[in-house]
Parts: sequence; structure tokens; C-alpha cells
Amino acid sequence: MGREKRRHERADLKIPVDYSSVDAFFAEFSQNINEGGMFIEMERPVELDTPVQLQFRLPGEDRPVKVQGRVAWVSDGKGEQSRGVGIEFQNIEGETRDRINRIVRQLRKND
Repeated sequence: MGREKRRHERADLKIPVDYSSVDAFFAEFSQNINEGGMFIEMERPVELDTPVQLQFRLPGEDRPVKVQGRVAWVSDGKGEQSRGVGIEFQNIEGETRDRINRIVRQLRKND
């Protein structure tokens, strides 16, 4: 299990997420998001440090967000966290980062 080292507080967000790695394509659901990444629930979590491509639609937006990431930590579903993976966003363009940050701030206000 990877030890979680989150820098930003999470905001709950349950949306469909399509992700692909070198040898697989999946459609799952996010559980939460923050400025640096998201947690994706999955029955069979992929391995730590696996590079992934993500695509998802943020609430209120028509255009999908497409980002690269890596599996930063894995949860076996014991305790409070669901089974799945924490994805760290990587190489995000400024406009995409701004879109994510704007939604995360709005979600935190609504909590």
C-alpha cells in the first residue's frame, strides 16, 4: 500500500471516469477530487506507480477534461476508504488545471 501524502483537502465528487493504462481501458467512478488528483473506486486496483490517462466531465461543463496521471497510492478497501486508487495528476496544462481548481473550490464551498 502506498502511503497517502495529500497536499490539498479533498472535495467529494462522484462522476464517471474513463481511464486507460498501457494494457487496459476502464470506466469507473471517482469518489473525490482535489487540485492535485482524484480517488477512483475500482474492484481490482491497478498497481502503484502505473501511468494512466484520464477523461472525465466536471459538473456544469460540456467539455471533457483529459489528463495524465499516475497511481500514487492504492486502497484495499479496509477502513474508511473504498477499494481503489489515488491518482496524482501530472503534466496538466494551465487551462485544464484552472478548470479543475475552479470546480474543487466550488465543491468545497458547498460542503
